[in-house]
Amino acid sequence: MNTSEKIPTLVFVPCFSGAPWSAEQLAPYGDAPQRTLRLPEGIDDMEHYADYVEKVVADLDDWVLVGDSFGANIALALATRCPKGLRSLVLSGGFAANPVDSKPWKALMRVIGKARGPLYTQLTLRAHAHRLASPFDGEGQVPWSEARSRELFLVNTPAASFGARVQASLMADYVDALGRVQVPTLILSPSHDVLIGENASKIMLEGIPDAREVVLPRTGHMFRFSHPVTYATAVEDFLAAALPGFRAGASA
Repeated sequence: MNTSEKIPTLVFVPCFSGAPWSAEQLAPYGDAPQRTLRLPEGIDDMEHYADYVEKVVADLDDWVLVGDSFGANIALALATRCPKGLRSLVLSGGFAANPVDSKPWKALMRVIGKARGPLYTQLTLRAHAHRLASPFDGEGQVPWSEARSRELFLVNTPAASFGARVQASLMADYVDALGRVQVPTLILSPSHDVLIGENASKIMLEGIPDAREVVLPRTGHMFRFSHPVTYATAVEDFLAAALPGFRAGASA
């Protein structure tokens, strides 16, 4: 590789739990420059999350956003601003606008988001973990389960932050702004996703000018956790095709 070519920093934006990507999830990217973050607590507006990530990358002049689930919506919000240095965008299990169409379910989400104490830990998180699950969670490099999803939130997500992120999800709508995304974009989808559904990826695929979708077979919404190697391979294959000079596992 030409030494004048710089490998962009991969910036990983967390899911709804807010937990930064783990070493296990980052390891498949080898020596490629990486940066991850923990989502700030208690923020109920997607633009404010995008503001936060924009500050995190302010010192970078060459970078790629990789956002998972709720983090994909944050990454999309930032990408619509056409920030300097953004080379490419990866959106996994994400959405441009709240994918829940049912008014009763939206109302239930608001109620769930207000739960505290045992109602949050025993009812909300169990229900949420069930919605995140797929039949393929146990087949990956890191076998996953509803119990592990619930534990992820118990450890990382205060009830107030869960509720704030529900509000941010319900109010976010970037459908009309998709055309402003100016970089090659990968829409990475699991084959089974009860939480998000198929229409969310179709909307992004149709609205983002230079977007392509890859569906990973026999994976679910938690595929970043259950299939970190499969997930990373899809990301790296896309970046190798989209960005001249990018090599999986390369260092700057």
